[in-house]
Amino acid sequence: MPAALWALLAGNFVIGTGVMVVAGTLNEISASFGVSAAAAGQLITAAAVVVCLGAPLLAAMVAGWDRRALLALSMVWYAIGHVAGALMPSYLGLLVVRMLTVIAPAVFTPQAAACVGLLVPPEQRGRAVTFVFLGWSMASVLGLPIGALIGGHFGWRTAFVAIAVAALITSVWVWVTLPPGIRPAALSRAAWVRVFRSPVLMGVVSVTALQGAGQFVLFSYFAPLVKQQLGADATTLSLLWAWFGVCGLLGNLAVSRYIDRVGAGRMVLVTTSLIALSLLLWPLGRSFAVLALLLAPWGLGCFAANSAQQARLVGLAPSLASGSVALNSSGIYIGQAIGAAAGGWLLLHDAAAWMSWVGFAALMLAMGISIAVERLPRPE
Repeated sequence: MPAALWALLAGNFVIGTGVMVVAGTLNEISASFGVSAAAAGQLITAAAVVVCLGAPLLAAMVAGWDRRALLALSMVWYAIGHVAGALMPSYLGLLVVRMLTVIAPAVFTPQAAACVGLLVPPEQRGRAVTFVFLGWSMASVLGLPIGALIGGHFGWRTAFVAIAVAALITSVWVWVTLPPGIRPAALSRAAWVRVFRSPVLMGVVSVTALQGAGQFVLFSYFAPLVKQQLGADATTLSLLWAWFGVCGLLGNLAVSRYIDRVGAGRMVLVTTSLIALSLLLWPLGRSFAVLALLLAPWGLGCFAANSAQQARLVGLAPSLASGSVALNSSGIYIGQAIGAAAGGWLLLHDAAAWMSWVGFAALMLAMGISIAVERLPRPE
């Protein structure tokens, strides 16, 4: 793999760690500001809404930018945002800063995926896109559990500062390794219309949104739920996050290796089925051992499903990838926003037992739409 792809992978690692750090330190944030877990969870919802709306808008705004400068600067912005968040004295201040900080994920992940096609031959695009997205899996293996461990023992503010340092290091790495002059062709208004009017592309994006919603109903509140039900401390939660991440990394590696052979559509179906299986069996998780077993299929499918969806869009319409991938990022985050909001509502109404069932229903709907999309003609 070209050196630039490793830098983009590292960027996604830091981006993913920063996005998930709120879920990993939700107990500490809640206690720090004296708010409920459901209220603290709305940091996830608000940030997800910003990324959802920002990804396609920013894709149009930065279309002519040199990707080396754009991606490096987005990581600097991410670092500044996390330092500012760590300094906030109130929950409202953190909420506002968090919404500004996640402008970086709205830019970095979709634009990194879109420019991969200019760094590798066409026959390697699927593998290259999934390789770069391995950064998110690595964030779940290392970033999330380490962030949760730091947050549990030294406070969530320290975890935020650690992410800022990593973002600055990655910005330099991207600048040094990414060749200058990479400017994917800007999508014209007509091209954007083609994206929005394409049943195939918009169907894929809707699958992504449903995947995110189904998972984040429960995922957003994993830490407080496991603490309440099983009495987990910060170290135990970190170990559970790490196990989930290991499974995520293995799943993404498998997808990266076999997606060009199996096909992106089939891979999406397999990975979504794994997540649905975990949610279906979730009520059985009444001990740490059983819970770890239940997390395995979810981890195998979670990040791999996103990787397969990105590769699916690039393969369906390479010339429209910068727009469709940006919309797919919107789908990821609108799903997170809906899921976190729904989970918070259920938590407030003492209906936590319904979280897994609501998530399972969303994933079954995602699978149905994904099957239907495969029967539609490709965009011209």
